[in-house]
Amino acid sequence: MVGRYVFLSILNVFVWTIVCSVFGKGASSEHKSGYISDVHFVDVTSEAGITFQHTDGASGRKYLVEAMCSGAAFFDYDNDGELDIYFVNGAVLPGFTSDDMPTNALYRNNGDGTFTDVTLEAGVGDPGYGYGVAAGDYDNDGDLDLYITNFGPNVLYRNNGNGTFTDVTKEANVGDAKWGVMAAFADYDNDGCLDLFVGNYVDFTLENHKECRFGLGDLILYCHPRMYNGQPDVLYHNNGDGTFTDVTKTAGVYDPSGKAMGLVFSDFNDDGWLDLYVANDTVRKFLYMNNGDGTFTEIGVRAGVAYAGDGRVQAGMGTDSGDFDNDGDFDIFVATYQEDHNTLYRNEGNGFFTDVTFSAGMGTESYAYLGFAALFLDYDNDGDLDLFVANGHIDNDIEKVDKNISYAQTNQLFRNNGDGTFTDVSAQSGEGLQVKKVSRGIAVGDYDNDGDLDLLVTNRASLPTLLRNEGGNQNHWLQVKLVGTVSNRDGIGAKITVVTGSRVQVREAKGSYGYMGQNDLRVHFGLGNASEVDLVQIRWPSGIIQKLKNVVADQLLVVKEPSKRPEGP
Repeated sequence: MVGRYVFLSILNVFVWTIVCSVFGKGASSEHKSGYISDVHFVDVTSEAGITFQHTDGASGRKYLVEAMCSGAAFFDYDNDGELDIYFVNGAVLPGFTSDDMPTNALYRNNGDGTFTDVTLEAGVGDPGYGYGVAAGDYDNDGDLDLYITNFGPNVLYRNNGNGTFTDVTKEANVGDAKWGVMAAFADYDNDGCLDLFVGNYVDFTLENHKECRFGLGDLILYCHPRMYNGQPDVLYHNNGDGTFTDVTKTAGVYDPSGKAMGLVFSDFNDDGWLDLYVANDTVRKFLYMNNGDGTFTEIGVRAGVAYAGDGRVQAGMGTDSGDFDNDGDFDIFVATYQEDHNTLYRNEGNGFFTDVTFSAGMGTESYAYLGFAALFLDYDNDGDLDLFVANGHIDNDIEKVDKNISYAQTNQLFRNNGDGTFTDVSAQSGEGLQVKKVSRGIAVGDYDNDGDLDLLVTNRASLPTLLRNEGGNQNHWLQVKLVGTVSNRDGIGAKITVVTGSRVQVREAKGSYGYMGQNDLRVHFGLGNASEVDLVQIRWPSGIIQKLKNVVADQLLVVKEPSKRPEGP
């Protein structure tokens, strides 16, 4: 993963800069309806009482597992209406010593801007070498459960509904022992129970560790992922009785060449069935289209999302889906390696995607960064989805290889201009975005319930960064919390359409996207200047269509699925 073709990268920058100058990036749209310029993010980690310290177990031996961990979750484990936080930790590796055993950690939201570590009393301090976390109510009992992906056996914690959890991995049959990076709960067959997909990385073990040196010198670097074979991902079908069945092969999602890092479930063709996009590292990316019969068909190459627009394989890291151009279908964004560009694929609505990275103003802006997590969010509540990317290099010795590349990096916030283009506003968006760290995962959610979206960034071998959004709620907003009855309890997979005047926004209920993280399950809409929503339409996974009219803005709207299709228009 080190020692990219610098000359070709510089040539690419030069060529694409010319392309951008010809086609342009569009107007900045600073006068669009609902635009506000003084939104900024403040680092409140310390004042929030968060003292979690990530451990990577590194001792200089450069085990590949050290380089890319770990994630975090925003989720309400105790149903008090406040978003709590779960941090995934690394572990001790050979050559590393620690006075304490590193474990994962759960922080309860106190409702006053602070958090309390409740790991021990909740019973969720898994000591494995952790990577990702997914939250979902897999048993439909009204409480969010947790699934942890590890370098080694994964763990499923069932929420007992009393502030504690029980490890039910063995009885649920979900303890996959490969190198799991990211997982997501989703009801792929619309039977009302959340299934589980696990994205696995490469076939690396401490025993097959290779020593990779730079050139002919003594400098040891992390090995490129091509030094190890890929591993198949795993799809677990929820049996509805507390157990799962591995249906990877029968469902058509078995591919041992994959090296999954990011993944997202989304209904890309609007047929009511969740499809799946998997961002693989240095091999082609997968797009699994749901056939509606319990199986998937992989069409990444045909659809135009397996490679960059120029046909190159990229280092696929974190990924997300979202309707950035408000045309009613879901586009894809993928973060990638330094000296390459992050990639934005526009959904053309006909089964094909187009790489619009450079015409959207997202190309040269990402060359100097190594992006890990990436997600869509409307941080300024103007009704257009913006983008946030967490950056940080792989190798702490990279500056010995190239003094122009830094290990710690700043993260990036791109504002959607409302005309198909983005502007990097990181430098103008507060001191919280100026700090250089080695960032990895992201979770997004309104942890202080003030109507704008906050960010939680995890950093390798360091404290996390809790970024409070200040100013985004100057515009109106609406949050929708779904309660499924026929569909799964969380409503994951539901399509929500919000209409305010001539503006139509479409979002999906989903939790795991970005990179290794779990995001707020409440669906957030920025409304700009609109103080009322003309229509909220929900298409539940069950197929039931529910409509609410003349909804007042600036509230959390809790919507319970009717037990049958409502009558009338």
